[in-house]
Amino acid sequence: MAPVAAASTQSGTNPVRRLPNERKIDILIPMKRIVVAFALIFLVQSLPAQEIKDFGKERLNSSPRHGEWVDFKSGDRTIKAFVVYPERKDKAPVVLVIHEIFGLTDWARSLCDELAENGVIAIVPDLLSGQKFEDIDGARKAISALPKEQVQADLDATSAYALTKIPACNGTLAVCGFCWGGGWTFSYANMNPKLKAAYSFYGTAPDDAAKVANIPCPVYGFYGENDERVNATISKGEELMKAAGKKYEPVIYKGAGHGFMRSGEPSDPQVREGDKKARDDAWARWKILLKQLP
Repeated sequence: MAPVAAASTQSGTNPVRRLPNERKIDILIPMKRIVVAFALIFLVQSLPAQEIKDFGKERLNSSPRHGEWVDFKSGDRTIKAFVVYPERKDKAPVVLVIHEIFGLTDWARSLCDELAENGVIAIVPDLLSGQKFEDIDGARKAISALPKEQVQADLDATSAYALTKIPACNGTLAVCGFCWGGGWTFSYANMNPKLKAAYSFYGTAPDDAAKVANIPCPVYGFYGENDERVNATISKGEELMKAAGKKYEPVIYKGAGHGFMRSGEPSDPQVREGDKKARDDAWARWKILLKQLP
């Protein structure tokens, strides 16, 4: 059998001619498909960072509590921080929140709202203030590169702002942190003599006596069972704190992994059930501790 094109020629019909506009359409359709394909690839690659940044925003948008951005100086630099106030008729303690290695995300801000729901003023400084990054990995690298002296100075500036510029503060200051911020919580407890309590969430514990010698307050640890990278430091921290006559109460939550306060969040699109129970149990404990603040 002859090809179809040959048959049409032999029958006396002329080959089909395409108009110039039709050729343009044929070219444009593949180009559109390529553009759509690239857009989809970009969207998929952006999803993890977008989830990290945006999850928690729903709570912020629906909260009845007052939240606001504030600026203050840390040396020659301007620091931005997010503050949330509880609904109460008297002055309240302030809890300084040290964010994760991801930077100041919406989740960290939503946790401030949750703290305010439990009766305290929460303030979280953006320790990357003035820096820009394209994605979460960029933020992680920027956080890791921060000089220790700068982080301490920024936390000191935030503490000073909380104690002197927030009229609703009752003079009590505590600190909490998560992941990278959890390690810094333990470190900062040794740097600020005004702290009344420190809550370290899955952050590494100190490994030297000099790093606990000046801690003025009890340190409460919250750890996931499946997080040996961090948990391997707990026993040394206990030993050092006990030798220094300091109070350190670590609790390991069964079945939980690293970052369970985030990954156990019900509104997390990728919530992990094992972490959800740990988060609930940790919050139950934390609420009791928060009520003990003067």
